Amino acid sequence: MKKYVLSLAILIAFSISAKAQFSLGIKAGPNFSSINTDNLHESTLAGFQAGVFARFGTGLYLQPEAYLGSSGGKFNSDDNNGDDFSGKVRFTTLNVPLLLGESFGTSNMNFRIMAGPVYSYLLNTDKSFSANIDGAYADFGHYNNSTLGYQVGAGVDVGAATVDLRYEGGLSKLNSDYGQRANIWSLSVGFKIL
Repeated sequence: MKKYVLSLAILIAFSISAKAQFSLGIKAGPNFSSINTDNLHESTLAGFQAGVFARFGTGLYLQPEAYLGSSGGKFNSDDNNGDDFSGKVRFTTLNVPLLLGESFGTSNMNFRIMAGPVYSYLLNTDKSFSANIDGAYADFGHYNNSTLGYQVGAGVDVGAATVDLRYEGGLSKLNSDYGQRANIWSLSVGFKIL
């Protein structure tokens, strides 16, 4: 199903590009992520993102992207009986969002709003758990290879420079056995090269 949605989105993007304004650019920036986990306290972890984007259209636009990202989270338990445990997970992912947006303003300075799905494929996982979580929850760190989420945000373009602020939430779970979902705030700065 995911392959069909992505194929359809690419087909729509190419058909729109034949009739609309097109721009291509690079982007990078920090992100701050956490993993919501049932019955645990979570905290944020700083990461990064870097990749490319294309934009088709002027007012109403379609913006597919592909970028590498680093995200994850920290979590701990505050048991009163001394069985506290903690963990830290960092993912390296290939992310492919497909955003639909609207821009307002002039060609030299415009403001944008956007939303759409994002597919993330897990390239690497770096995890560290306290000893008591490994024994009690042997499958706690078994993460899915891919997830589906959504992004919403706003941005501004000044000439060829672009800045975006976005929130990403998880539609699918990172771990099927536990209620783990990713939450990411990202800020990116980009430059249109075409």
